[in-house]
Amino acid sequence: MSIKIGIIGIGAIGADHAKRITNSLTGASIVALNDVNLAQAHAVADTLQLNAKVYTDAHELINADDVDAILVTSWGPTHEEFVLSAIAANKYVFCEKPLATTAQGCKNIVDAELKAGKKLVQVGFMRPYDSGYQLLKQAITNGDIGEPLMVHCAHRNPEVPESYLTPMAIHDTLIHELDVLRWLLDDDYKSAQVVFPRKSRYAHSQLADPQIVLLETTKGVRIDVEVFVNCQYGYDIQCSVVGEEGIANLPEPQSLLIRKDAKLATTVLTDWKQRFIDAYDVELQDFIDGVKAQKLIGPTAWDGFAASIAADACVKAQESGQIESIEMPERPAFYQ
Repeated sequence: MSIKIGIIGIGAIGADHAKRITNSLTGASIVALNDVNLAQAHAVADTLQLNAKVYTDAHELINADDVDAILVTSWGPTHEEFVLSAIAANKYVFCEKPLATTAQGCKNIVDAELKAGKKLVQVGFMRPYDSGYQLLKQAITNGDIGEPLMVHCAHRNPEVPESYLTPMAIHDTLIHELDVLRWLLDDDYKSAQVVFPRKSRYAHSQLADPQIVLLETTKGVRIDVEVFVNCQYGYDIQCSVVGEEGIANLPEPQSLLIRKDAKLATTVLTDWKQRFIDAYDVELQDFIDGVKAQKLIGPTAWDGFAASIAADACVKAQESGQIESIEMPERPAFYQ
């Protein structure tokens, strides 16, 4: 059985997902596309030689009889609407982050899924599928470094456009750490603080960059995350877990070590899509397999909700300069 997929939003990540489903993954085919730029949708269909219908209306695509599952890779503020529509149609839906642009929007999706009585939503948090993070998780779960005490992270990007504003460092960038660290530590957040070092001369006038986010979990683990989105040198993700008996570091991406001209050097990636390219493949194959099995096991709507609650608190901390509490509601048994 081949899962028939409809994709809403054929920009950069949507087009990448269409390509991997068509050329790299098994068990699914793309039968429907929608984008605000219809020419882009047609271009992707032509390039990948898809036998797919291009819809002018996303809701019509969602409710099409020949569409089994939906990928939502459109502009963030549209995610809530389309995910809710997919749930109402009783169809599985993979939604890229953010699940919704507000915690309330995520809660609306959680409530709809609870009412449906079936896990229909997988959120596009790819880091738990990354082999390096899997090794970190294994070390923590096995007790190789003892109980975690601290975590030091960095999320660096070479540059961002002028449309990227200070709060986006949380909702668009830190959101990945907010999700993956909950998963790594099997813990929730208790408080957040944001401090601003000296501003980089490469940051535009409407962006405070870099930022340091300080988090405390309910188990007392202290986390610091450096968010530096104009670091110039490359796309660099770091994570170091300090335990009672040792330290575990996220492995560097595989790269060639070269000795030349009296230098020892490796290449630093500059494209985030390349850094997690394998994880994207694994997460989407997991979604396809989950739809086939009628059981999704990837990041849930609750994970999207939890990350959004923490993100909202971090933005509040940006504005207040104070330590802000993070109030997480009790997780329903449905999501255990």
